[in-house]
Amino acid sequence: MTVVGPTKADAAGLPGTLKIARMDSTQQGLIDQHGRVATDLRVSLTDRCNLRCEYCMPAEGLDWLPSDETLTDVELIRLIAIAVEMLGVRDVRFTGGEPLLRRSLPKIVAETKALPSRPRTAMTSNGLGLKHMAKDLAEAGLDRVNISLDTINRESFAKITRRDRLPDVVEGLAAAREAGLKPVKINAVLLRGINDGDAPELLRWCMDNDYELRFIEQMPLDAQHNWNRDAMVTAGETLSLLGESFTLTQMDGRGSAPAEKFLIDGGPHTVGIIGSVTRPFCGDCNRVRLTADGQIRNCLFARDESDLRTALRTGASDELIAERWRTAIWAKLPGHGINDPAFLQPTRPMSAIGG
Repeated sequence: MTVVGPTKADAAGLPGTLKIARMDSTQQGLIDQHGRVATDLRVSLTDRCNLRCEYCMPAEGLDWLPSDETLTDVELIRLIAIAVEMLGVRDVRFTGGEPLLRRSLPKIVAETKALPSRPRTAMTSNGLGLKHMAKDLAEAGLDRVNISLDTINRESFAKITRRDRLPDVVEGLAAAREAGLKPVKINAVLLRGINDGDAPELLRWCMDNDYELRFIEQMPLDAQHNWNRDAMVTAGETLSLLGESFTLTQMDGRGSAPAEKFLIDGGPHTVGIIGSVTRPFCGDCNRVRLTADGQIRNCLFARDESDLRTALRTGASDELIAERWRTAIWAKLPGHGINDPAFLQPTRPMSAIGG
């Protein structure tokens, strides 16, 4: 089958002129009708979290998934194996909620890494408890980590997360670096009037500690549905803030990576900017998400999901599950639609979707 890929995305995040490929029964990978191929699987291990970041969930938390709706370790590994060995996935990232809350995490990592195709493995975490698990995770085969850290200012951290746990995150980052989980990447969201002024200080701290920092625009994925475009600190504003203290030079070769990378003061350090809202990269997206309760999401902002848990628990073969997965990806829309006046926020918040 010959597939025509997407053209360069336009300013609204929708591929400008997309030629529709035709699906046939011999297709093996996770390809959509716009020619994009999903090779990066984000696996949510739990919807639970031990922080209460104000841009993610309310102070009182959320109603967590019942345990019988959450995939078991055996079910998780089976789906990951189908994705890697049958559907062409090459990167597996473990997310949450907070993945460190899943006690069997090292075992899940080890079994994923033991698959014949040996996928690259990573984890997105808030870093709490990582100082106790970094070595075990590295020995299990985890390749690297991304840690959410919005500020190095303890007061601002406590305000954003509603927990005074900054020292624990700092210790977790150091443990990850010492365990060889490199590059250690940090994801930061700037909130207007709270931590936007902390951006240069956070970048200097990351450079001093050999961490790679990426600033991410706040996205409409909060449980409270309080996201406001006007309140969001944009990628352009972030670059202006950093430009007051550093000379940033844009690098080439972004590919399917979400971050635009910039050399800092001529290098060797870099900083990334992920402008999901104002600088979308939908035309190059290669991601697919598996929720903790066994639903496939072909886009972070999708309002529809495809149920694999029921298929697992009613005796479906690997081949049938793989075919359902292909069908789910085939239906992926050309863009996330945030900039469309008719955009509706996903019913599930980020903690239940998985990053």
